Amino acid sequence: MVERGLLIVFSGPSGVGKGTVRKAVFDHADCKIRYSVSMTTRPQRPGEVDGKDYFFRSREFFEDTVRNGQMLEYAEYVGNYYGTPLASVNQLLDEGFDVMLEIEVQGALQVKEKVPDGVFIFLTPPDLHELRQRLQERGTDDRKAIEGRMVKAREEIHMMSAYDYVVVNDVVDLAAERVKKIIETEHYRVERVIGKYEAMLDDLDKA
Repeated sequence: MVERGLLIVFSGPSGVGKGTVRKAVFDHADCKIRYSVSMTTRPQRPGEVDGKDYFFRSREFFEDTVRNGQMLEYAEYVGNYYGTPLASVNQLLDEGFDVMLEIEVQGALQVKEKVPDGVFIFLTPPDLHELRQRLQERGTDDRKAIEGRMVKAREEIHMMSAYDYVVVNDVVDLAAERVKKIIETEHYRVERVIGKYEAMLDDLDKA
């Protein structure tokens, strides 16, 4: 019987580098984690690929998907929806793969209610001055939007207590290595493996 994989929830403020760190984790040759592609109503940025970075959909399509109960989680963030399609996540977990969701904090809290045994990792910048600089250098938002993201970042950092782990993104490769170690360690938690050994003992008693 295939052991169900781990659901890994990866969040952090906008501009902290979630996508960059996640890519560094996945670029390791030994990485067996699968990435759950989120759906969003925000505009597609230059260089992004539909179906790889996000599923870019209309607001109407997104709301229909929510009404049909086909989202594991969703949230509205700075005027746009973000969410995780449910069916593909469950399929990968049932096949034994660890699945990473790169989602906003609002969505992560929804997932925690539904999947409390998930692994919740919060990525944070070294400090807020560094975060502001990264948002400015990204060049995708005007000054007003950046200020909105900074206000939101403060709120999200206050919510990190809902997570299991905090990783500082000071150097991308180091942050990625920290994330990998957390996931590896989670596979050895007693509560995750004890059922297998209890079943083994039951089989011995019946023999």
